[in-house]
Amino acid sequence: MIDKLISWDEEIFLKLNSIHADWIDPVANIISGNVVWIPLYIILIYFIYQTDAKEIWWVLGGIALTILMADQFTSGFMKPYFERLRPCHDPRWVEIVHTYKRCGGLYGFASSHAANTFGVAIFLNLKMNGKIRYLTFLFLWASVVSYSRIYLGVHYPLDILVGGMVGLIAGFISWILIVFIRREIFKFILR
Repeated sequence: MIDKLISWDEEIFLKLNSIHADWIDPVANIISGNVVWIPLYIILIYFIYQTDAKEIWWVLGGIALTILMADQFTSGFMKPYFERLRPCHDPRWVEIVHTYKRCGGLYGFASSHAANTFGVAIFLNLKMNGKIRYLTFLFLWASVVSYSRIYLGVHYPLDILVGGMVGLIAGFISWILIVFIRREIFKFILR
């Protein structure tokens, strides 16, 4: 069963990765990076502050906790445990996989990019529910960043799917913890 799943994953990857254009390569590389998203982060922080200035530190703390959990679980536990080579490091795909500039670490299961972006998306949508319009676009942002990883040849679709699920769980846990800790602190203060 696992072998069949991996075979499907590799087939889907090869099909998706083969769809490329030279002009998209640098765009996908930028999308996959961190620097290009700084304006988005600044805008989000601004809207969070404008919406509820008293909550800003709780929200930023929750985002940090989400990324810490998601990134450490994928990079610190899953990648060394499963030791699944990234497609760009797999000798079977040397002449087949389309890559651009860099490949990343040796192992790719599960995607930290997917975990972090989907984690932030779910956390902010839960924490700021109804307070900031159009936050659901963060799921599109997470999907585009995640797809760029397949396009660049550094992750299989299953790496992305599992990474995204890890992120969703991390974001949900962070939201619960932030809500619980905040409630308990206020109970203690009000005693």
